[in-house]
Amino acid sequence: MTEGLDKPIGEMSFEEALRALEGVVRNLESGEVPLDESIALYERGEELRKACQARLDAAQARIEKIVQGADGKPSGTAPFDAES
Repeated sequence: MTEGLDKPIGEMSFEEALRALEGVVRNLESGEVPLDESIALYERGEELRKACQARLDAAQARIEKIVQGADGKPSGTAPFDAES
């Protein structure tokens, strides 16, 4: 069916999750998937999308923390705290 459909999303790298999401989209766009399977694929795709977005958001926050100091100018690096 779709690459990465059975692998837990939490165990996937960003690249694996993105490839799995692309596979879900391809299958759904083909129009050849039965309705029940389409619903399951859509749900899996939404979870993959959320996981990819969360990883991108974390990377963005990390980059901003590295690049921007209190005055908005580059100031070096600081430890990234995903909880804050």
